[in-house]
Amino acid sequence: MKRTYFSLMIAMGLVLFISSCKKEVTPPVDDGPPPAEGISGDVSGVWKKGETYKVIGHLEIPEGKTLTIEEGVKIVMADSVVAPEIIIRGSLYCLGTKDNPVVFTVPDEWKSDKYLFGNLWGGMVSAPSSQEVVLNYTIMEYGGTATTEESPSVKAGLYKAKAGKHLPALYYGNVNGKFVVMNSIIRNFYDDALYVEGGKTIIANNIFYAIGAPADDAVNLKSGVLADVAFNLMFSPNTSALKLSNEGERSPQLYVIGYNNTIINGGWRRPTIKGGSIWLEKGVHADLYNNLLVNNRFGIKRDKGNPEDSRSKFYNTFYYGYTQQAVDQFQPSEEIIEGIDDIIGTHAGDNDPLFVNYPLDYDLYSAEFDTDWDFHLQSASPALNAGKTDFTPHFIDGIVVNGVTYKSPAPADYIGAFGEE
Repeated sequence: MKRTYFSLMIAMGLVLFISSCKKEVTPPVDDGPPPAEGISGDVSGVWKKGETYKVIGHLEIPEGKTLTIEEGVKIVMADSVVAPEIIIRGSLYCLGTKDNPVVFTVPDEWKSDKYLFGNLWGGMVSAPSSQEVVLNYTIMEYGGTATTEESPSVKAGLYKAKAGKHLPALYYGNVNGKFVVMNSIIRNFYDDALYVEGGKTIIANNIFYAIGAPADDAVNLKSGVLADVAFNLMFSPNTSALKLSNEGERSPQLYVIGYNNTIINGGWRRPTIKGGSIWLEKGVHADLYNNLLVNNRFGIKRDKGNPEDSRSKFYNTFYYGYTQQAVDQFQPSEEIIEGIDDIIGTHAGDNDPLFVNYPLDYDLYSAEFDTDWDFHLQSASPALNAGKTDFTPHFIDGIVVNGVTYKSPAPADYIGAFGEE
């Protein structure tokens, strides 16, 4: 299957460097215009295509209100003292396109290797009243600061409701809501990228990298969620690419169908041993298919003292390790899950996936990402024609959000997020 998706996603990143010259404008809000030097406070309405918005304080979408952000909008978090948070009590729709993504960033002069893991602004935190959140063709970067007693999320009792906790890029927590993140890039965040405690959820066709400094995961799902997680590239998450736990025991039970993801170099940067690719615990119902695990610290791993739901299914996982330690640590055991029709070797270098362009001996402890890499598969790759397709994702027929139907992608007959170039 020929695809250009990966190269298009790389091109999206270039928007960050070419859009800084756009005219600063003020968005429509219900309570009158914001000050000319920047925005803060309550926001709703529509932020128009191609404009730039400078944020100088916390933002809040009020309950019952919506904020729609059109393609090409750039939101610059420009107050390093306040470290803005975005509180979502209503609904948020970030509607970028392939060529014109929505971008949440910081001033260009703040960006440096010192801030590989961001920590320069807060993140997005939803309240239980938030009905719908969509990120489509959206870039989020350089956030994840720690909360204080004055943080709006702490004052409102949201997320972990405690000062000193670093924020994820995006927290969602309405068990009756709808949460869609597709075709997006989340990078350079100190904490988790996505932390979800409720809702019908699609997380598909995204790229995650430079996520988690001392710990944390790319996608962290808890009870109250029905989720399809598919065709994502997750590079060097500190702990796990997917942390799946029925913690909280909200209804419904966490049920994840995770398929055709490519997970690389996960788990090595965490100073203590836990996950390493996909972590399962506390009765999560997880069906996992066609996932390509390359050079991760461990294979699919369970908490043997509090394991996954016995109905969980594991099929067609492809393993590769360029070191013998990595290979030894994905061999089936009491903790490492053995699936059906897995492709798994026993020696370093077995089962080269034959990426188009990626050095398989890349530093396992590095979170630096090269946008010239290409994780499509060469024509001789053993991951081609090795996938399982006879299963049905939760939302193959779609979730209707704000009048638009977002569908989970169909399973592919190859393993991993990208097929043949």
